[in-house]
Amino acid sequence: MAVAPEGLGAPGTAAAVELAPGVVIGGGGGALPVIAGPCVIESEELVLATARTLAAMAHRLGLPLVFKSSFDKANRSALGSFRGPGLARGLAALRAVKAATGLPLLTDVHEPAQCGPAAEVCDVLQIPAFLCRQTDLVQAAAATGRAVNVKKGQFMAPDDMRKIVDKARATGNSRVTVTERGSSFGYHDLVVDMRSFAQLHDDGIAVIYDVTHSLQRPGGGAGNLGSLESGGERRFAVPLARAAVAAGADGLFLEVHPDPPRALSDRAVQLAPHEAEALLREAAALRQALLGLAATPAPRHEVPA
Repeated sequence: MAVAPEGLGAPGTAAAVELAPGVVIGGGGGALPVIAGPCVIESEELVLATARTLAAMAHRLGLPLVFKSSFDKANRSALGSFRGPGLARGLAALRAVKAATGLPLLTDVHEPAQCGPAAEVCDVLQIPAFLCRQTDLVQAAAATGRAVNVKKGQFMAPDDMRKIVDKARATGNSRVTVTERGSSFGYHDLVVDMRSFAQLHDDGIAVIYDVTHSLQRPGGGAGNLGSLESGGERRFAVPLARAAVAAGADGLFLEVHPDPPRALSDRAVQLAPHEAEALLREAAALRQALLGLAATPAPRHEVPA
């Protein structure tokens, strides 16, 4: 078992990472942090409306929330897949979200040159799963001083992610988290190994569970959705979220769209707002129950003489 370096928390615990003011991942307590928003920026109007809905939801549930949406989906299999508005227009839309709602922001970066402009607008820079081993990208994101969320590649073992986190921390930035989004299991399927949370905690790394991406059937297993986008099974969102929280996930990541069947990306797995709220309410209650259980001393049993 790995021993966490000094200052990163004891073995088996995750170091607390402040993603944004008021949003802390790890550290073993507090309300359940959430990263949520549409998969990709379809329009400024859509992200503004969704952000307002999510801000109200977070207030009702008492949960810290980071708004997420991507300006570009650069890792699609099919050339005709919707990618988004690009860097300049996408960041302008995200800037409007922050001005209107005050929510902290997260977006993906795909090239080192995108990191500086994205960091001027967003609180968290995210490294996509397929790019998690790209040293220049990881270090460019971390060098901005913004928090960095690294998606664990579908091809990466949990303990191998320590090397990726070390790349980011080598820049002097310790605000690094990892997101578990499942591992490739044959073709067109993902499986979440619930041991991942404990293994990452053993290295002192705070870990988020990506509910919706782990529901995907990548690479065209979309059935009636056609071959331009991945399919998925939304019905497993709640049981997998329950399992991940019970296994120790420090936060949840989920993509939320006002009308998932009409979404331009990931329509098979994005959640409608009412579905997201029901899931988060249950996950938050489960987390609080587990924290209460952990804080309750074990009963002492007297041995009869």
